[in-house]
Amino acid sequence: MGSGSEPGDGLRFAVLGPVRAWRGGEQISTGAPQQRALLAVLLLRGGRTATAAELLDALWGDAPPNTALAALRSYAFRLRKALGSETLVTDSGGYAIRIPVDALDATMVEQLAGEAEKIRQADPAQARELLVSALDMWSGEPLAGLPGPYAETQRVRLAEWHLGLVEVRLELDLELGAHAEAVSELTAVTVEHPLRERLRALLMLALYRSGRQAEALGVYADTRRLLADELGIDPSPELTDLHQRILEADAGLAPPQGTSGPGAPEILRPAQLPATVPDFTGRSAFVRELGAQLAGASTDGGVMAVSAVAGIGGVGKTTLAVQVAHDARENFPDGQLYVDLQGTSAAPSEPEAVLGSFLRSLGLPDGAIPDSLADRAALYRSTLSGRRVLALLDNAYDAAQIRQLLPGTPGCAALVTSRVRMVDLEGAHLVDLDVMSPEESLLLFTRIVGEERAGSERQASLDVVAACGFLPLAIRIAAARLAARRTWTVSVLAAKLADHRRRLDELRAGDLAVKATFDLGYDHLSAAQARAFRLLSLPEGPDISLDAAAAVLDLDRYQAEELLEALVDISLIESAAPARYRFHDLLRLYARERAESDESQEERCAALSRLLDFYLCSSASAYALENPGDRVLDHLAPTRHPGLAFTAREESLDWLFTEAQGLLAAVQQAAEGGCADFLRRAADVLLAAQELVESGVYARQYEQAARALVNSAQDTGETLVEGRGRFWLGLLLNVSGRFEEAEEESKRSLILGLSADDPVACSYAPNLRGILALRDLRFAESADYLTSALEAFRADGNRHGEAAALSNLARAQLELGDADSALAAADRVVAIYRELGAGFRLGNGLYSTGVTLTSTGAYDRALGCLTEALGIFRSVRQRLWEGLTLYRLGRLHLAAGSYRQSASHVEQSLVIMRDIGGEWRTANSLTVLGQALAGMGQPVRAHACWHDALATYTALGSPEAAQVRRLLDGETGAGSASGPAAGSGPGAGTAEEPGAAAGSAAAV
Repeated sequence: MGSGSEPGDGLRFAVLGPVRAWRGGEQISTGAPQQRALLAVLLLRGGRTATAAELLDALWGDAPPNTALAALRSYAFRLRKALGSETLVTDSGGYAIRIPVDALDATMVEQLAGEAEKIRQADPAQARELLVSALDMWSGEPLAGLPGPYAETQRVRLAEWHLGLVEVRLELDLELGAHAEAVSELTAVTVEHPLRERLRALLMLALYRSGRQAEALGVYADTRRLLADELGIDPSPELTDLHQRILEADAGLAPPQGTSGPGAPEILRPAQLPATVPDFTGRSAFVRELGAQLAGASTDGGVMAVSAVAGIGGVGKTTLAVQVAHDARENFPDGQLYVDLQGTSAAPSEPEAVLGSFLRSLGLPDGAIPDSLADRAALYRSTLSGRRVLALLDNAYDAAQIRQLLPGTPGCAALVTSRVRMVDLEGAHLVDLDVMSPEESLLLFTRIVGEERAGSERQASLDVVAACGFLPLAIRIAAARLAARRTWTVSVLAAKLADHRRRLDELRAGDLAVKATFDLGYDHLSAAQARAFRLLSLPEGPDISLDAAAAVLDLDRYQAEELLEALVDISLIESAAPARYRFHDLLRLYARERAESDESQEERCAALSRLLDFYLCSSASAYALENPGDRVLDHLAPTRHPGLAFTAREESLDWLFTEAQGLLAAVQQAAEGGCADFLRRAADVLLAAQELVESGVYARQYEQAARALVNSAQDTGETLVEGRGRFWLGLLLNVSGRFEEAEEESKRSLILGLSADDPVACSYAPNLRGILALRDLRFAESADYLTSALEAFRADGNRHGEAAALSNLARAQLELGDADSALAAADRVVAIYRELGAGFRLGNGLYSTGVTLTSTGAYDRALGCLTEALGIFRSVRQRLWEGLTLYRLGRLHLAAGSYRQSASHVEQSLVIMRDIGGEWRTANSLTVLGQALAGMGQPVRAHACWHDALATYTALGSPEAAQVRRLLDGETGAGSASGPAAGSGPGAGTAEEPGAAAGSAAAV
């Protein structure tokens, strides 16, 4: 810009907002508005000289005052003094500003936008990043507050430029697959610019790609009406064509293949195959047969190929399948998926969970993945359409487990392994894998122990592999033992195997053959290794951490790690990740058999007891860090063995969510395992790990554990445990929207708590009962329960609980018309949590206070509370609460008449609710979104939202259906604070929120 000379001392200027100047990091005063207007004129001329006449016209127009020229010279003098004579120069009777191009925000935006346009086709993601950087340079209205005709003209030009760049960036968002995320912004910007058809088209396309066809069609109908009313014209041919294509569900409108939203992980070609074994041996006929099947699937364009390999455990099904899959990778350039389906475990993998993992690996964000198995399977097949992907489905339970996991499209293939011969898997190429031939077995043994040792004792080597029954897994274990003991000869090993008790007599179905093979390896373990092998097989979790394993073994961390790594080295356990370990399913079964024969019942229960203590102490430490001073920890069962002590909240959250599956499995095992004195501690683990409930994660496992606990406590007559267990079960049912069941469980919890004189159930259960009564609009009854809970918490000295009950009571008081008491209680809640230094619970308190303030019309204070709560929930990974807070912000803005902001927040809430919030809360969000859209003048799209909400409420039998019908019939003020979102319908006096757990401060 200008001469290109460097501005003095690093000058920078901004015109895309208020006109400002900086030298270095310090802002320079640019004077009065008229003086800043002169500066803007000179900056926007790109270094070209402006004559005095041109400047007079720019600042004053056709009628400058008599003093205008003198004033102009005065402004120029002051600016030269502030900026330096080398920057503001006099030239031919006029003035010019000479600065580098990167010293003015407007010229930087020109450069970034130009570069984005150049690379858009080749690299749309980078082009989008450039546009984001350009748009970030705007800081409000361009040339804000400047007088004069020139400033006014430039404001219009710069605003139009800005809008054009926003359109291009939104186009790129859709090209990159961020259609769901773009809906909120497009909704807002179309309200600001209602006649801009390109923005309307982008909104229609984003809605359609998000599976919201009815809303997309509603946008067109609203646009056509608006254009007719305002301009007397019809929509453009382009918009009309898009409308028709949406009606016809044109496949060309689908998101481009291989796209993901900006900022999303670009895992578009998954490469998940496990590593091949370096000593893979033999199986050449099977490799050719399976390889030909996979090659044909990728080249002949026929139906999707399925090959299923069956055989007994340990015969090498996975090893063969992995080798074949690696050999075929070049035939499947779009990726290879892998999953261990846990077919021989007590809990085989659920197909919907596997599909969720596959879809994420293929680039889909969590918010785009539906809940049901059928919807996930359909999306999976659609995502793979047109791609060439191989899916290796290892260790399947049966054909039913894998049917929905098959790609289903030509060019793709599935390779399945299972102990079951899948004759009922339609169209599958079946392969029965038998044991190795003697020659292959000897070659495998030789590759592991070394040519020198095996070759020098060939007959002994043949005796060894024969004693192993030519079963690959048995051969590997025997060879590994020999390789690890350099003083042994092959003859020594062969002599040990001569005993028929340690040799496979014949191949039979599954476990017997595998057991004989495993005995071979087990008998070579040291006493400490064998004990670890036995005891570590007892916990039910999918894997186990090093710290938890140390607790099971009653060793310190370093001693435990030494034993575990030794077992990894000889392939008796696997290292799933650093400091995490797991058993192969067959080895776990074998190890448990040895534990039952070699360990007493007392020692087996002692090992599981130490694990339960570990989980209880560690989760209590995590809870205490998040909830300082909470007295509920005083009511936990005593433990004999320690857990982890956390010093940072982030560390404790990492541990809790990483260990969730193992922790909940331990609770269920304690409830069902038959060891004495486990139930009380198991119940208290659920108490200390309660944040798993409110996060919306692991709900199914938590419910299974709670139900098992309740059933066992009921059988054994442990009233206190049953009361606590029923409370946690009731809380979980409330979270999942099963309110009638939650009501029954909370009622029984309270009765049991009173019978056992348990301060936990006697305070938490009435709190939950008050929440549920509030949802059912039984306000006086709710206040009674919550007052009882408040008294119980105070009697126990539990200030966290006191704050929770107060928060919920405030909501009841508000509904009963006592707004002053409600506000006083809400303020007291936040004060208590701040005084205690609470984290997550402070968010609960702020949330509830914000809802109370919203209902009283104190919108500014409510906005502050809810905004702070949102930041807290995001920081502690409480995604369900994040979604609920966004929903409440949407209702706040709706009540205040800010429909665009309302729609924006509820759109964001919908992404989360559809993922983990359940159908009922999703319907609540749709109802409020419809009201916001109606307020924005988009009745067709609003009705589409209400119809979806009504369908859900009707299916669930929810009373909110009547309120939505009134909205659809026009009986309620859609888009106004008098509708359901403001106190009389869905979400008003209802429990969208999980409710009060141990100190949770939100009821409705």
